[in-house]
Amino acid sequence: MFCAALGAHCGATHPSPSRAGAAVSGAATGSGADVHVSSNILRADYAGSESCARCHAEIHAAWRGSPMHLMTRVPGGADVHVRAPFDGGTFRFKDDTARLVERDGARHIDITSAQFGDHRYRVTRVIGGRYREDFAGVEVGGRDARELLLPVSYVFETKSFRLKGYSVLVGERPGLRAGGVWSETCVFCHNTVPYFDALWGELAGPGAPTYQGTVVDRLLPRERRWRYDVDGDAALIDAVAAEVAAVGGTPRAGDDRRAALGHGIRELRTHFGAGNFVEVGIGCEACHGGSREHVADPRLHPDFAPRSPFLRARAEAGGDITRAEQVNRVCARCHQVLFSRYPYTWEGEKRRGGSPGGSSITSGEARDFLLGGCARQMSCATCHDPHAEDRRADLDRLATTAGNAVCVRCHPQLAPAPALAAHAHHDPAGAGGSCIACHMPKKNMGLGYALTRYHRIGRPNEPARVEGDRPLECALCHVDKSVGELVGKMEAWWGRKYDRARLADLYGTLDARPLPATLMRGKAHEQAVAVAVLGEARRTEALPAVARQLANPFPLVRHYARRAVDALAPRPCPVDLDRATPEIIAAVRACVPEAFPDLMPAEMPARTRTRHGDDSDED
Repeated sequence: MFCAALGAHCGATHPSPSRAGAAVSGAATGSGADVHVSSNILRADYAGSESCARCHAEIHAAWRGSPMHLMTRVPGGADVHVRAPFDGGTFRFKDDTARLVERDGARHIDITSAQFGDHRYRVTRVIGGRYREDFAGVEVGGRDARELLLPVSYVFETKSFRLKGYSVLVGERPGLRAGGVWSETCVFCHNTVPYFDALWGELAGPGAPTYQGTVVDRLLPRERRWRYDVDGDAALIDAVAAEVAAVGGTPRAGDDRRAALGHGIRELRTHFGAGNFVEVGIGCEACHGGSREHVADPRLHPDFAPRSPFLRARAEAGGDITRAEQVNRVCARCHQVLFSRYPYTWEGEKRRGGSPGGSSITSGEARDFLLGGCARQMSCATCHDPHAEDRRADLDRLATTAGNAVCVRCHPQLAPAPALAAHAHHDPAGAGGSCIACHMPKKNMGLGYALTRYHRIGRPNEPARVEGDRPLECALCHVDKSVGELVGKMEAWWGRKYDRARLADLYGTLDARPLPATLMRGKAHEQAVAVAVLGEARRTEALPAVARQLANPFPLVRHYARRAVDALAPRPCPVDLDRATPEIIAAVRACVPEAFPDLMPAEMPARTRTRHGDDSDED
């Protein structure tokens, strides 16, 4: 089975014969003939995933073992598989250590830190499972009984440990200590909760208290946003009060909608815990919405759009909402994140602002997809099986000309080879003939140490990308070409003109090759792309510039540089990235002297400030 890919829909008009596509198509299609549940966001609307098994046995069985469902696990569960070794091994970070060990049938992480003291934590939650595992735990013998995020991640690709904070673009951190409170940070996206709870900030409007319930619309341009219309404040206020009481908080009396929502957010932040989940991990209703009415009467269809007797979603700019948009909005409930406080995004934009650009790291894919050109007619489930783990071979095939079958369902004029050749200006049977090679380039930082695809489907010749981002996307394949050569070819092919002054400002000169120039002048996320591509291309002449990135102010970029150095260096380069920056530089100079010919450790730029221990907006 080719994932959901070649068989899945392109909008609601292409039903899929595949397991994944059929399951998505079997839900609400948005046609007038369907009768939907009347409410799918309130706690009382949820029936639990086990109620789905009797009618959807095959899908339910695949879902039970999927990484999505196992996004949060209790380590003592009978079916829980933990990949990180708790065998007494030690992770050393600077002068601190974390020892992972089993005692009396429980997993523990023992932290020894000169700065933050010695602490022993019993692991209570295992988080993630597709690329890495994170952990939450309670301190043994401590006065604080809250479950805290522990500072160790286990990365599957390298079978090694990493500081948890270094999963995203944060600056250097001084040592090991537990971070935020688990129930206040991770749980809304890594478990199934009433979706109503996540809407409160949006319904309260600007200035609402912050918490983990976030709706993607504030990160979209107006023409892509939804609005949530409330029919009568009294019913909304009553529903907020009922949910506050359900989590053990104190409801607020009164008839002021904004005040009720603000109070409710603060109560959720204080009282919401594991006992308030609909279920641990991602359940069926995390995506399909509360389905108690559907379980009682299968003639009532679930609905991907949130609804209740007092709330409806609509497009802010007017017009209809397609079924594909509904599905994509479900994915964007969690895959919308602009990680950490790193300020930069793609298209030369910034994280803060009215219309930030695309995310540069994994888990912003659904929001990026909503920003692109296909989001009304194609859903995330076209390429990704939401009920099981994507097969690597299937995803790899999508990156070949075989994957073009997905695109030509909506663009049939490009199916003939001559038409594709004229459109792509590349051999339609070669690597340049793959649609996603140009329209979904590999330029995002994955949760491992490899680049993943940018999901904002667009064109590599868009002025915002050409004049706002480094490197030029064409340089991801054409590493030998200069900026001027690539831009000149793009102008000739597509009849566009680009601002040469802006390009010279980005790269220093039009004669520069984009990737090396990006290493010298780029932002951290751009530098990560450059080192990864140069490493894969085995550009050995770039070794000194790549090795210099082993001391990048953002430690995540150092891991990408390490992988590239391993590919480029003639002999192993023993650099411990878990040491302090001056020590890393000294090790690099011993291995690749040209990387730092004149720069001593004390002259390195000051590290980026971050609030150590605050992982609340990581993942």
